[in-house]
Parts: sequence; structure tokens; C-alpha cells
Amino acid sequence: MKNSERSVFTDGYKSVLQNLRREIRRLYLSRQSTWVIAYSGGKDSTATLQLVWSALSDLSPEELTNPIEVISVDTGVENPVVRQWVGEAMLEIQQAAAASQLPVRTHILEPHVDDSFWVNLIGRGYPAPGPRFRWCTDRLKIRPTEQFLRDQIAGNQEVILVLGSRTAESAAREKALTSRNHLRRGRALRLYDRSPGTLLYTPIENWTTDDVWLHLLQDRNPAGIDNERLLDLYRGASADHECPLVADTAMPSCGNSRFGCWVCTVVSEDRSMRAMIANEPRYGWMRPLLELRDELSERDDLHRELSRHKGRVILHSGNPVRGGYDQDGRAYWLRRVLQTQRALQEHGGQASEYAELITLEHLEEIRRIWVVEKHEIEDRLPLIWQEEMGEAYPGSQIDSAIPFDREELELLRQAMPDCPECFDLVRSLFEVEHRHQTMVRRAGLFEALDAKIREHFRNDEAAIDRSRREQQANDAVSGAGGGSGL
Repeated sequence: MKNSERSVFTDGYKSVLQNLRREIRRLYLSRQSTWVIAYSGGKDSTATLQLVWSALSDLSPEELTNPIEVISVDTGVENPVVRQWVGEAMLEIQQAAAASQLPVRTHILEPHVDDSFWVNLIGRGYPAPGPRFRWCTDRLKIRPTEQFLRDQIAGNQEVILVLGSRTAESAAREKALTSRNHLRRGRALRLYDRSPGTLLYTPIENWTTDDVWLHLLQDRNPAGIDNERLLDLYRGASADHECPLVADTAMPSCGNSRFGCWVCTVVSEDRSMRAMIANEPRYGWMRPLLELRDELSERDDLHRELSRHKGRVILHSGNPVRGGYDQDGRAYWLRRVLQTQRALQEHGGQASEYAELITLEHLEEIRRIWVVEKHEIEDRLPLIWQEEMGEAYPGSQIDSAIPFDREELELLRQAMPDCPECFDLVRSLFEVEHRHQTMVRRAGLFEALDAKIREHFRNDEAAIDRSRREQQANDAVSGAGGGSGL
């Protein structure tokens, strides 16, 4: 058995907690730092918050000089039930802080609209995330946290980032934690290499899942969070609807269910949401979300382009890997999101609280990318919205980027029925010329037109052959294999 699977409480529950709380108080008092506690609403972050809170509660008001910021990231595509749980918990944390006079503030962070899930998938055409191209985590979760840390450091204040990461949670987590051992500053702290000026503290990194639940259910949570409700949430997301707890160490404890984004296609199956729907009739309204998630996973090659930027083709094991969604693919996924949104609206009840799957701000950015960056000047998004939602599109007008109206473009398309690629080229050339019309100097027009023509007449087979030759040359020099990505 690995050390990470051995209970930290073997030598006594109370003595281990006393030592940990003593360590937390020592760290808090010995440094002038802002403490930032990452809270996801799950068992590990809840146990970490409970541990830190109980330790600092023993300090006097005069000693509580370092601010404590509790942050949670709302990706916009979180499991709706967990999202509601986190929102309520953050309110309870703030109320408990006021009552106990701890210097705690709560913050719900969001990714920038440019980094949001639907803007990247529907707007830019990024394929649904997978193990080889997991573009979502950094944009949706890490960047908002790092921006918050930078804002704290801007005030010349050292930051201690407190995470509930555990080595026993997964091999990847164990590798991530142990890889930072060379960055340790003393026994407890490490440098956080992604944010200069930040130290990383992981007080429960050696705890097992049973240890976490023992702590949550043995002691009252001073932060105001109802740990029994948290247990019910995990029990509802368990496939067998059971949740044995440390009564017998040979039995697995509750908490193997993983909560996250409902759109996640990195995992093969969203077992937690599927179990919630199966176990709890009140969660049946989430079925349209699960169906859309499964379709994203199963139809990953739907309308995927072969060539990438500048006609480049990516190979894996000698075979081409398709890139992002083309125009029809992006339009298809917009329709599916709006259809799912309408289904939630029509269901009513709790579903209506989460019926806005894609906000107007995100729609406007998607529309801008389609028209301005991808030169799709027929401006299809308002029409798709009207067809799927049964009402006029509520967004703004963008006449300046469109030299022709939709009817004229349709006539142009009909004029070349056997060559849709020709329509795409002519449409793009019109947009490039129109964009340069608005400039004081039209420098670069002919270069831009030439680039568009060359891009259109690229030969995919030739691009594949060229990529294979380049890969063979690289293999001969360095032994490197093929890659993948967008």
C-alpha cells in the first residue's frame, strides 16, 4: 500500500488535527500574507476550508491581521446542482465570517468572455476537449484564479494559495504535487510556479478519501456549510446510491463521484450527472444537458476541418487529425445549445433557474468572430436564434462589417450551386476588400487578398504529404513522433 493510501489519523485523530492547526496558525502569524483559499464546493476544498477556519478561530482579533479571501470559479458550464450548492455555500461562509469576526471575504470568479467555453467551441470552432487537446481547464478555471492572484500581488502583498489537492485523489494529482517538491520553502510551503509571489499550501495532501469524510462528519463545520447536505449530494451522484463511511476500512467510502463541468468530454462518461438523474426524480430536468454532452462526445468529428492555420495538417501515427469545426459544424452546435436552452425554459421549476446556457454577451462575441474574423458576412447567428427561440435576436446591429444583405448573399450562393467552396472564397474576398475600404490607407489589401486566395486553393492531400515528409525528417533527426492539437 502506498503512503498516500494510509490514513493520516492512524496515530490519533485529535492529535493529528491539533498539530495541523498549530502549523496553520504558525504560518498565518509568521508571514505578512494574503491567504487565498480555493473553494470548489467539493469534499476536499470543504475539508480544507473547515481545517483552516477552525485553526484560525483560536486566534485573537488582534492577531487576525492577514486577509483571507475565499474564491470559487464559476466556469458558466458547471453542473447546475453543484453550482447552486456553491452559491449558497459562499453566502453561508460570508455570514459565518461576519458572526465570528474572521477577516474572510468571498469571491465568485468568472472566465473572461474571450476564454468562455461556448465562445471557443462555437465561435472559434475548437473541437470538444479531449485528452490530447484539453483546452478548457486553463481558460475556464486557471486563468481567472491567476488573474485574482496577480491583483492581490499588485498591492505588494505576498499570497499563500491554499488548495485541497491530495496525492491519493489521482495519479495526476500526485505527480503534480510531488513535481513541485523542489520548490518547497520549509516543510509546509512551496513556490507556486504559475504565479510569482505566490506560495502554495496543501494541508490535506496526504489524506485519504476516508480521512476527508471523517473530518467532515466528525466535526461541525465552523464556516456555516452543512456537511450532511454535502454528503447527500455525493450520495445522489453515486452510481449505486450508497455511501459507506469508514465504518469498515475495507469498504470504499463515499466521494469517488467527480463533479465538474456538465459539458466535459475529457472523461468518457459523466457518471455523477447520470447517477443524479437516475437516483433523484427532482434532477430529471438535467437530462437535456446530459444528452447534449453525450452528443458532443460522440459526434466529435462532425464537420471538422482537415487543414489548420495556413493549411497546416497535424498528423498522429501518420494519419491526419482533423482540426476545428467548420461553419456548418459551428452553426449546428449553436442550434443544439439553443434547443437545449429552450427545453429547460419549457420545463420550468428548478430548470428555469439554469435555462440561460449561453449569455447574450457570449453570443455577441461569437457573432463578431464569425463575421469579422472568419469573414462569414452573411451573419447567420441572428437568424439561427430567431429560428430556434421563436423571437427576434436581442443583440446589436453590426452593419459596418457586412457589404451585402442576406438575400444578396443567397443569390450569390445560388449562382454557384456546384461549388460551395467558390462561394466561401468570393464571400471572404468581399469582406477583406470591404474592411480595407474603411481604412485611411489601404496598405496591405493586395497581400490580404492574395493570402485568402492561396488559403482557398491549398491542396489537402499535398498538405498531408508535406506534413508526413516533415515528420519523417524530424524523426530522423530527433526521434520525435507525431503530435496533435488545434
